[in-house]
Amino acid sequence: MTIKGIDVSGHQSEKYATDGFDFVFIKITEGHTFVNSKWVAQRKTARNAGLVTGFYHFARPGAFEQQVDFFLDKINLVEGDMLVLDWEDKGISNAWKDSWLKRVQKKNPGHKTLLYCNQDFWLHRDTTSFAGDGLWIAHYNGKPGKPDIQHPWVFHQFTDHPIDTNVGNFKDKAALQSWA
Repeated sequence: MTIKGIDVSGHQSEKYATDGFDFVFIKITEGHTFVNSKWVAQRKTARNAGLVTGFYHFARPGAFEQQVDFFLDKINLVEGDMLVLDWEDKGISNAWKDSWLKRVQKKNPGHKTLLYCNQDFWLHRDTTSFAGDGLWIAHYNGKPGKPDIQHPWVFHQFTDHPIDTNVGNFKDKAALQSWA
């Protein structure tokens, strides 16, 4: 793995450091009412730096259809944008998670749809091993690319200090662009 990236949310600046990164994931929505007010500017920072972009939705209990539509209504997708479900709320079931991912895949067949979760959720809560088109696993072990799971993964978030930092399981940025 030679590619590195970060994820940003409303906790980060609209303009963030992009040197040395190949991709970024940007939080857009949470539940069915919250929108990251900085996401458009954060996307501009990513696009200006030539980063491959992904956008994520933080799941909260409630109708998955409403949350999918709320999330997708905010984005003006371009080719290569990835779409992610952030599964961290213990009130979100496996069936809910799977339904959200499948609905996004159905509505946007030309875009990769991924699941983000931590190692504990993947190993102890997940019962279906369904991650859409790929798994983005968080395991803060300080070992980039070694998330200590058996399942194939696409991205590994290995630290949150000073910012959520990830590696992608791709030879280089061109391989990620081709996949996305």
